[in-house]
Amino acid sequence: MSSRKSLAIFLLGLGLAAPAFARITCCEVDGKRTCGDPPPSQCLSRAKTEFTKGGVAKEVGAPLTAEQKAARKAEGVLAAEEKKKAAEMGRRDRALRDSYTSPQDIDKARDRAVAEIEKNAEQTKNRLDAAQNKQVKLNQEKEFYQKKVLPANLQSQIKDNEAEIAAQQKALQQKDADIEAVKSRFDVDKKRYSEITGKK
Repeated sequence: MSSRKSLAIFLLGLGLAAPAFARITCCEVDGKRTCGDPPPSQCLSRAKTEFTKGGVAKEVGAPLTAEQKAARKAEGVLAAEEKKKAAEMGRRDRALRDSYTSPQDIDKARDRAVAEIEKNAEQTKNRLDAAQNKQVKLNQEKEFYQKKVLPANLQSQIKDNEAEIAAQQKALQQKDADIEAVKSRFDVDKKRYSEITGKK
């Protein structure tokens, strides 16, 4: 028996006509099968079966609730983020393979980076020493005005020099933090390089 005839017999059994281009929709309502064209209103919020031309059946899930839509959107965002992270990890792994031939190469790159920061830190230390030496001289000059008003020019020099000392001290602290950050980054790269290449 053809699928069209099977559908016709099924629908006739339900008391429904089956026009040539009908789209009959059926769903379960209180344990009973309900069908119609157009779809019965009870079927709009339920899982349903649509019978199209030729008797082809198509299962249609119930519409998502607001909570389900929000959850599906969150899952999509999470999946996209995971895909992005995986792509970034792949890019970093390729860069490690292309940049180094052994873990020792990573150690050498780390030492060069640290040496460059230390070189800059030495220049900062020299500027700090100069500012502190200037501070001693300015304080000595200030002694001459213990009972007098400080000249505006001297006040300005003292203020500017104090700002210079503070700036260079902060810069030195940042250099120390930079060195630790570089060491940490190269440690991570070295560990990952060993994981993906098996080289120790």
